Amino acid sequence: MRPGPRNLITDVNGLRVGNAEDAVLKSGVTVVTADAPLAASVAVMGGAPGTRETDLLAPDKSAPGVDALVLSGGSAFGLAAAQGVMESLHAAGRGFSVLSARVPIVPAAILFDLLNGGDKGWVVSPYPALGQAAFGAAGDRFALGSVGAGCGAQTAMHKGGLGSASLVLDDGVTVGALVAVNPMGSVTTPSGRHFWAAPFEIEGEFGGLGVDPVPSIHLPASRKVSAMAGLGNTTIAVVATDAALDKAQCHRMAVAAHDGIGRAILPAHSPMDGDLVFAASTGARALDAPGAQLAGIGHAASLCLSRAIARAVWEATPAPGDTLPTLKDELGRG
Repeated sequence: MRPGPRNLITDVNGLRVGNAEDAVLKSGVTVVTADAPLAASVAVMGGAPGTRETDLLAPDKSAPGVDALVLSGGSAFGLAAAQGVMESLHAAGRGFSVLSARVPIVPAAILFDLLNGGDKGWVVSPYPALGQAAFGAAGDRFALGSVGAGCGAQTAMHKGGLGSASLVLDDGVTVGALVAVNPMGSVTTPSGRHFWAAPFEIEGEFGGLGVDPVPSIHLPASRKVSAMAGLGNTTIAVVATDAALDKAQCHRMAVAAHDGIGRAILPAHSPMDGDLVFAASTGARALDAPGAQLAGIGHAASLCLSRAIARAVWEATPAPGDTLPTLKDELGRG
């Protein structure tokens, strides 16, 4: 396996990703879309999820595909970002056909970033407009770090962010991950100088810091400034492939991808996190041996997600009013 040419989820041909954020708000939105509906499912393993339209992604539900997937800051307020994306899709004539009507299907998930030092005193919710802007910005290249849904994200020790990574399997299948990293847990080891995901790094993609030479099972104490921050966290992600998967197979891919969260964040899937992974397929590449290949696709998705989580933190940038440092600044490599 090797990374795709961009080392982004958009190495899955046909996918587009757009970001929009507000630096004063310290929050934002990320949208994944494509020119045609995507087969998709979801797996939720955190104890405090915030979601929209996820019931439709169960294999026994009727929706055949989704038009976009939304990751947003803003806690429950951020779910309104999907409305902005729906309006953009509707204007473009996209959506599930019901006789003469078309209804865009836009599942969404949110993270809690209401206590990160940004100005949250809005009168009218900013999230529908951020959703529209993110959809309008969607392309095959996009920034990482303190952008989109990762704009105001935080980990236990450092600023979080938006990350992505990809792998091309030996059989030619491409798998990618996109993640907004805002967990209760830590992405770095107790020293604060190494990533838990270090064993999976490829070509120094998150700093080449290496594996911590002093292994420890002890967890670093959270430095999130507000005690309330521990009540709202979450890592939300999308994994995607060009392999032709149905909804049930997408669900299995999403379940396997959660291993990537568990390898990169300690602790993960806590009662205070809303850890969630969407899985999507463009359906472009038929599988010769679906059972065996699906196992490899799920494994690749977990590796991509671990790497994307570390990249999100590594690419974070400082901003006025931050309540936590970036890892690069703390290491003197900003």
